Amino acid sequence: MALVDPRAIARFKKNRGAFVGAALVALVMLFSLLAPVLSPHDPNLPYRNETLTTEGVPIGPTARFPLGADPVGRCELSRLLYGGRVSLAVGFAATTIVVLVGTTVGLIAGYFGGWVDTGLMRTVDALMSFPFLLVVMALNRIIHRPGLWLVFVVLGGLSWPSMSRQVRAKVLQLKGLDYVVAARALGASHLRVMTRHLMPNLVSLVVVIATTLVAEMIVAESALSYLGVGVVPPAASWGSMLQESESLTRAAPRLTLIPGLAILVTVVGFNLLGEALRDAFDPRS
Repeated sequence: MALVDPRAIARFKKNRGAFVGAALVALVMLFSLLAPVLSPHDPNLPYRNETLTTEGVPIGPTARFPLGADPVGRCELSRLLYGGRVSLAVGFAATTIVVLVGTTVGLIAGYFGGWVDTGLMRTVDALMSFPFLLVVMALNRIIHRPGLWLVFVVLGGLSWPSMSRQVRAKVLQLKGLDYVVAARALGASHLRVMTRHLMPNLVSLVVVIATTLVAEMIVAESALSYLGVGVVPPAASWGSMLQESESLTRAAPRLTLIPGLAILVTVVGFNLLGEALRDAFDPRS
């Protein structure tokens, strides 16, 4: 059984939004991956004598510092490129956790039903009631020197319940189909039915959800870094760059505009890609 319908691929290729989204995502990922090559300076090294005026205001774009300097005197371009690596890493890592846990829980709950379904869904309900921001801030205070791992573990750990519900709903539709019933009647094991007959039909749903989730995770990471939770200074992320430039919004608006545009372009790219995938897999949506 093919994992992807050829007709879906054809619809995806004809979607202009898919091209724009893929181009934006590819561009952001390329610049982030090539940060060590493209960065003109060490992103964490301040050049105060060259980049700060006598009033302490960072200079604007120059030949040596193409995007100017940040409030501490560090190269803004270098921090933007390395910050993209951090933001994308959190987005993909958290999404991976969500996909693995959410798909597994939703598949098991929908397939077995009964007390298994009830127990897992009540756990999902409990997790969805947790105040996300308070949990992250509490863990940030409890754990000694928390790092980036805390952000994507908590983001992924508290975000999978929503995906598990969507996967469960899809499995409830699929498990009553003739070929699934026939496989069970012929003595196929539960594991074989789930992996060989149900999972291939969940791929499209999972891919669409995962694509849009990356954008949501990047925004969530940026919000947490803006609040001072997550990336440990002097490491950069787009959210921490916004937080560091807050006091100079009027004097140097580019410091807020540049990372803000980076977040916007990335989120728009992933959202366009996700919508194109959704339209390709389900043209009725």
